[in-house]
Amino acid sequence: MAEQKRILMLALDKQVEALRMASGLTLLDDAVSIATWGKLPEGDDVAEQMEALEFSEVPVVALDPATDALAVLARQIVNNDVVFCV
Repeated sequence: MAEQKRILMLALDKQVEALRMASGLTLLDDAVSIATWGKLPEGDDVAEQMEALEFSEVPVVALDPATDALAVLARQIVNNDVVFCV
């Protein structure tokens, strides 16, 4: 059996697409987490993906660029095996 990987999805420019990709990654049975640069946009697309991610217990962290977001992001990158930036 393969060792479980820790996957970080960094939602930068295409945040809704990053949420969709993270939802799909949950099927691999790896630990998936999401970091967003700023707040997520409002809308049905985001709500639908967030519902699926909440069901899968995927943690979502909103990084506030006005604070120490780069330091938090750096720690998350180091603590994960795979990082996708979308």
